[in-house]
Amino acid sequence: MFTTVKQFEQEWNRESGTTQRLLDALTDESLSQEVAPGFRTLGAIAWHIVTQIHQTLKQTGLVFPSPGDDDDIPRTAAEIADAYRRTSQALLVAVRTQWTDASLGETRQVFGQSWTIGQTLRIFLTHEVHHRGQMTVLMRQAGLRVPDVYGPAKETWAEMGVPAPKL
Repeated sequence: MFTTVKQFEQEWNRESGTTQRLLDALTDESLSQEVAPGFRTLGAIAWHIVTQIHQTLKQTGLVFPSPGDDDDIPRTAAEIADAYRRTSQALLVAVRTQWTDASLGETRQVFGQSWTIGQTLRIFLTHEVHHRGQMTVLMRQAGLRVPDVYGPAKETWAEMGVPAPKL
């Protein structure tokens, strides 16, 4: 749970930067990669990451521009990445201008449950991280290089001249 706006800003800058690197690594061809027939595609998960920012945080009363919940998945990877870039920045501006540290302790109804705004921010961010993990698997299946996330990717180890850990 976040207790200060500054805490959220710092973590959002780190985590949204990581998400942006993943989205920037997508190709138009990779968007159709699915783990199995009938499951979300890589493009659908990427677009869900973009739209869930507003879907979740509008329930707290936060107001900022973003793609609509019913907008179609863009046809290009660049459109998805650009939409995330704009939405993540709009979110940060909204948090800075509409909330205070005291606001984060206020309770709201989010997905039918009573959560503080600070708790909602934590759950929202964890939800994004969860979908990033899904994306990295699908990116590998699509033949893409996965950017470093919380440590070096396999290719990065090789570039450093160090064997990748076996476990």
